[in-house]
This record gives sequence, C-alpha cells and structure tokens, in this order.
Amino acid sequence: MTTTEARSGWLRFTLHYVEMIIAMFVGMFALGFLQSAVGLGISHMEYPDLGYLVMAFNMSVGMAVWMRFRGHAWRPTLEMCAVMFAPAVPLFPLLWLDVIDGGTLMMVAHIAMFPLMLGVMLLRRAEYAHH
Repeated sequence: MTTTEARSGWLRFTLHYVEMIIAMFVGMFALGFLQSAVGLGISHMEYPDLGYLVMAFNMSVGMAVWMRFRGHAWRPTLEMCAVMFAPAVPLFPLLWLDVIDGGTLMMVAHIAMFPLMLGVMLLRRAEYAHH
C-alpha cells in the first residue's frame, strides 16, 4: 500500500466517524421530536434509565439507516448500535443505587459513546476505511 492509499483510507475512516456522529444526532433529534409530537416523549429527569434507552434507540436508528445506506452489512451495523447501549451496563447500577443522578448518567454515557464508537471502528478498520 502506498502512502497516498494509506492517507486515503484514513481520510475515509475519519469521514465515516464524522458521518456516524451526525447520523447519531439526526436520529436522536428527529425521532425524539416525533416521539414528543405524538405524546410519547420520556422525561430524562423523571425516568433517566428509560429516557437513556429511548435516546440510545433513536441514535441507533439514525446510524443503522446511514450504515445500511452506505452498504455495510448487518454485523458491523448492529455492533455500532450496541455501542449506544453499552454505557448503560456500568452506569445503570450506579443510578439505581443513587451513586449518580440522571444528569450524570446522560453526561458520562454521551462522553463514553465517542471513544466506544471509535474503538469498534478501529477493530474493523478495513470495514470503515473502504466504505
């Protein structure tokens, strides 16, 4: 592989990462707006665990639609969706035990999503450098 090809692969990889973040937020805002419009909005302050799960689902839908549009198979698509839910595993018990509050849950989970997404992408670098 030439230096130019390597740079091109990393550029595609980086572009894909940015696209995934955009798709994640589009899903979160668009579906969240629709859910609120039809009276299905969940209060993150009243039900932070359920609110987080709904939000992670909304983000996953946005990413899954974009990944499938870009030609990714179901396995990497579902891996990336799983990353949206992964922060709940260590954080929900802390929430339920009143070690953290709903605001901390949301902040830490959102911060964790970005390196987790990057980690999944780095594990399958070839997948994300060529699409």
